[in-house]
Amino acid sequence: MLPHDARTDLVRGILARLGKFSGLSAERLRHTEIGAAPILELPVVTGYAQREGVSREEAVLPVLRETTRQLPPADRLIADATLALGLLREPPNGDIDPDLLYAANLGARREYLAQQWIPLHTALGVTDTPAAPTVKRLRTTAERAALTALAGLLTAGPVTAAGPPPGTTSTSLPTGRSVTVIGDAVIDHLYRVDTFPAKHSPVDGTFAGLPGGKGLNRAVAAALLGLDVRLVAAVGDDANGRRILDLLADYEVSRDLVKVVPAASTLVTAVVMNHSGEVRLIACRDARVQLLDDDINRPEVRAALAGSAVVVLTFEQPAPIIEQVLAYIRELPERPQVIVCAAPSIAVPQGLYMYLDVVDYLVGSTVELDALLPEVDTDSAADTARRLRGLGVSAVCAVDGFGCTVYSDDDDIVVDHFPQVLKAAVGAAAAFAAALAYRVVQSEDALTAADFVWATAAMIPTQKLGAVSAVFPDVTEVDRIMHLYARGGATTRNTGVTPG
Repeated sequence: MLPHDARTDLVRGILARLGKFSGLSAERLRHTEIGAAPILELPVVTGYAQREGVSREEAVLPVLRETTRQLPPADRLIADATLALGLLREPPNGDIDPDLLYAANLGARREYLAQQWIPLHTALGVTDTPAAPTVKRLRTTAERAALTALAGLLTAGPVTAAGPPPGTTSTSLPTGRSVTVIGDAVIDHLYRVDTFPAKHSPVDGTFAGLPGGKGLNRAVAAALLGLDVRLVAAVGDDANGRRILDLLADYEVSRDLVKVVPAASTLVTAVVMNHSGEVRLIACRDARVQLLDDDINRPEVRAALAGSAVVVLTFEQPAPIIEQVLAYIRELPERPQVIVCAAPSIAVPQGLYMYLDVVDYLVGSTVELDALLPEVDTDSAADTARRLRGLGVSAVCAVDGFGCTVYSDDDDIVVDHFPQVLKAAVGAAAAFAAALAYRVVQSEDALTAADFVWATAAMIPTQKLGAVSAVFPDVTEVDRIMHLYARGGATTRNTGVTPG
């Protein structure tokens, strides 16, 4: 059985998907393809069905209504409108239009909820009304928090009649900060040398074995920025696998979606680093210790993807898995923002082309981005980005060293004013991707140049060359870097392309 937190997240994700369009009903539960079994099998639902002599599908709506009444007023209103439960249809209230509050379209319900926030609280007897959320905040933060609180009550035990007194505030966490990372979690065998060895010329160096991997590093970096992070990866059932799981726990990264493969060894990558931070890699692969189609189809993985504000993908997993994830996200009624990190390079990237329209931000070095177009000799990084955007990518972030150039419908954004100490750092790309996810979660609107400057600033502390997971910055550290180099900023170049 899943632990309580995992069951809560699973139920919350299903509720979020059932709330799309016209909301929840017994008829929809019978015919939905979402996979509502975890809700239908809740003891509180099966118990109600047995007592009342109704089907489990018919039991869900009254159970949800009664449970929602236990939530604090703000969460109660949000869950009621999101799922179209109809709690305020009776008795009639002249200040509320139930047809708009429970409209057939979720977007319309959000708009009415935001516009009528105060009258709706007044209808509940609440006088100290919290600030009204925007429609985007409802979509990205508030709905997820309310549904998480509701799912927590549903999975905790039987429904009770008493609810919180009017005017109490929600104690649920702001879980709209959720990020799901899909990549590798490995043990890095880190060799530090003064120079890379040449033929017949061994060099002296030092060795350390540390948890790493592009997926793990991005997950840890995002968690240090205060985001609610889940990692989807595979490890072996060995001491190294347990070491990785312990590190994830230390950084409060959810381990629920990490697959532990019995009788297999956790993957190892050899990382050879010289004095300036440049690296050479040797990846040791094992087909058993990777994600499979069935792993992505697990209800809890799909629920995590559907309920995330941001999904971060690396190219470490097999290409068909990456394609499957993007295909699933494409079909969601309301997609998370998608950040794809184009590393390591894929031998045959053409299969991804049909899914690039799902990608909001494609992040990689100039070399990594060029590798996505193996049959084309591009003239420049701008030409590479233009071709990738022609295939559907919304924005391309070329990250080289400790600078970044962003290509999008607007003017190109160039961030290159942060002074560097080293030529490169192992964790720089992970820090950028995590900081970009943070700014996406924080933003009410489209990202601006200031957001990309902040994400670039997050790379600077990774030049410390300690254990990768130990050098990622928190928000305070990134803000310090921003203040230290406040005179710098992003420059723009006119693309000469009409947006649209």
